[in-house]
Amino acid sequence: MSEREVVTLTRDVNIVMIPDGNHGSLSKGKEVTIHQSLGDNFTVVTDHGHMVRIAGIDADALGKEPRELHTLVSETDARGVEKNCWEVMKTVYDPEIPVNIVDLGLVYVCNVEPAAEGNDVKVQMTLTAPGCGMGPVIQADVEKGIRSLPGVNSVIVEVVLDPPWSREMMSEVAQVQLGLF
Repeated sequence: MSEREVVTLTRDVNIVMIPDGNHGSLSKGKEVTIHQSLGDNFTVVTDHGHMVRIAGIDADALGKEPRELHTLVSETDARGVEKNCWEVMKTVYDPEIPVNIVDLGLVYVCNVEPAAEGNDVKVQMTLTAPGCGMGPVIQADVEKGIRSLPGVNSVIVEVVLDPPWSREMMSEVAQVQLGLF
């Protein structure tokens, strides 16, 4: 979404403050400007100029429809689950940057191992900055998205800071989107 849209909240919603990651709420009747609606969440700016994130489950409070998860393949073997994991991670966005975390180069590893009851998934990812307050929120988005996939037994999402993220890790698509290429 590139155009800004001003909406009035139709009910109270929980929020996450950007960039510190603190939780709070906004009351019904508050006016917000939708800054970004990518993936399953909305980045909005309040009438006081604060940037906050509203979860996709609260889309109705913004007058929007929640997005449904669509998997790439229906197979639940390790290979199929891995494909779906990468697709789900492409729906996770840094709330300040309009590029998904895969194209940003934040995901280093996605290992899928067959287990007795489905597949165990382990993801290693990083952040654009080591002290990013939104890191735990992005990490939880990845875990929640993968956990909801068919054929997934368990999920571990580990944030690693070595090697440190750099702009060179971004895909060409991401660099073009951000005007860096």
